Amino acid sequence: MLTRDITLDDCILDLIDNSVDGAWAHSGEDPAIIEKSDTLSDYQIDIKFDGSSFSISDNCGGITLDNATSYAFTFGRDPDAPEADNYSVGVYGIGMKRAVFKIGNDVRIQSTYSDNGGTDSFAVPINVKDWMQESKPPWDFDLEQATPAQEPGVRIDITGLSRETSTRFASPAYTTALRRVLARDYMLPLMRGLRISVNGEPVHGWTLDFREGDDFKPLRDKYADNGVDIEVIAGMVTAPPVDSGPDDNDPSKHDTSGWYVFCNGRAVLAGDTSRVTGWGEGDVPKWHRQYSGFAGLVLFSSKESIKLPMTTTKRSVDEGSAIYRRALQKMAVPTKAWTSYTNTRRNALEEAGAKEEMTRSVPLAAVPLSKMIALPKLKRISARQEIANVNYAVAVKSIRSLAAAFGDVTMTYRDTGLRAFDYAYDDLVAHD
Repeated sequence: MLTRDITLDDCILDLIDNSVDGAWAHSGEDPAIIEKSDTLSDYQIDIKFDGSSFSISDNCGGITLDNATSYAFTFGRDPDAPEADNYSVGVYGIGMKRAVFKIGNDVRIQSTYSDNGGTDSFAVPINVKDWMQESKPPWDFDLEQATPAQEPGVRIDITGLSRETSTRFASPAYTTALRRVLARDYMLPLMRGLRISVNGEPVHGWTLDFREGDDFKPLRDKYADNGVDIEVIAGMVTAPPVDSGPDDNDPSKHDTSGWYVFCNGRAVLAGDTSRVTGWGEGDVPKWHRQYSGFAGLVLFSSKESIKLPMTTTKRSVDEGSAIYRRALQKMAVPTKAWTSYTNTRRNALEEAGAKEEMTRSVPLAAVPLSKMIALPKLKRISARQEIANVNYAVAVKSIRSLAAAFGDVTMTYRDTGLRAFDYAYDDLVAHD
């Protein structure tokens, strides 16, 4: 049950989260601050794997013996243990355990930590199959003395990989995909100088640069909500496409459009264009390629990580969170402003293009505070046109298949027909 609802990526990110939490705590830095700096440059996380083994090591401070016995190697939180007073993303006390259980059978975890001016170390060897024979709590792990590493930190070595894990680790494509996920989801600590490597190659974090000019200004707002500090940044990152049809979609480029949701510096959603971040909810339209070029970031930060609106896998948001629902209302404001701008822009492409070309790039950390997004007021070309009503019948199976191809199986017949007309018009007429 512990490993059923998590993917291999979830497991690796859970282990990295522990290292990143250690780096934040050990450095005394605050993940609630978005800045470009080298404040975490002393901290390194190395991940290595192949078809037979996996390891992750760091120099991020290690797990103390007290922490090991009261939290790290227990299931859930000890009710008598003090609440964590740092900006961690570990909430439920199960992340590291279920991660290593998912990856393989033979596990050795070693921690080196500072102790009374020196260093001490312990190791936890786990044979997962043997350990699972225990039928009753407390389901303890054995700790043994170990030789300290050169720096305080944690090293985890896993062999006896599951068949699925072994196959994926042996694939070069998996290595490439994982590096991309890490570059995206840890862009904020990487921006602060944290070093992460995968099989010896460094990971370079994604960058989100916004466009600013006389007519364009991104929103950047900060507020607090019940013990959670929230920051919202949103605006244009690239000019919208002139043609929103399929030929404009270059698969060689990664599109940074959409909403990014961070909890204590860790991305739990990235480039999201679904109803989870408000698209298609209320008076916000569903995502369409016409809206490409817009990006928004919302950062939730709290020393009480239980208050953060994220799921147990940390790969999505808790949609039932009142804090998140209130944030959605603020996120909807720049989203609607952008969709309105792109609607007007379709009939004023020359004017819009000239204004967009006059913008300059502003790095994420340098975006100035502004409670409202600024976008051009275009002179919309309005001409009285005769309207034609189109009405035709097709097989239900066909219209549902078409809706699915457009990416939304719940689309109404009318909306599917309109989308099909726009698709055909853009492809056959708009280029002429």
